Amino acid sequence: MKRLTTALVAALAVPTLAFAQADVQSGFTSVALDTATLSAAAGLDLSSVSPGIGAGTLPGSVAFPINARDAATLPTTFTYTPNDFPTGPFSGSIEHTGSVFFNADAVEVGNFTIGFDAARAVGAASGFYVESTTGVAAILFDTSVVALDSASESQLDLTVDLLVSPEFASFLGDTALTGADVGDARILAAIPEPTSLSLLGVLGGVACLARRIRS
Repeated sequence: MKRLTTALVAALAVPTLAFAQADVQSGFTSVALDTATLSAAAGLDLSSVSPGIGAGTLPGSVAFPINARDAATLPTTFTYTPNDFPTGPFSGSIEHTGSVFFNADAVEVGNFTIGFDAARAVGAASGFYVESTTGVAAILFDTSVVALDSASESQLDLTVDLLVSPEFASFLGDTALTGADVGDARILAAIPEPTSLSLLGVLGGVACLARRIRS
């Protein structure tokens, strides 16, 4: 019996670990910018967004789709531990498609990356940042976490304040803007459930083990 128990534990150990992480697969990030502050303080006047970008879940926001993990360019790679975020291990980035344009479309920021850098966790900043990878290619915002409504096996729902980054303040020519709160973002991401194939693999491993023990 001891040998049987040990063998079963060994057989199930690897498949069980596969369910210990949550992989962001799809969803939207809603962005609501304080256009009055951006205009008055930085001379940025919102003019348009990319075609197909709709309304978000925050008041006055627009929603940028989260790229799939198998996207040809800028695939999402963000992974976290369910019900233990951000305390538990997490890695990767959340990638988006779409742009925002300012000043009669002369200034573009878009195809946003949401990533994490512990060195950026200074003051109100959480370490998570928003980076534009097209047009103005730079980190635009550091973030301050406002609410974590869910970090489960099926959904990540996180709302943050958008704080002007040192890089963006430098681009705007006014370093005094660093840390200014100029909007909010809500990440609402879906996590795929474990596939039936994975479950069948576990059951198949147990069945094979049982046959070997009986023989």
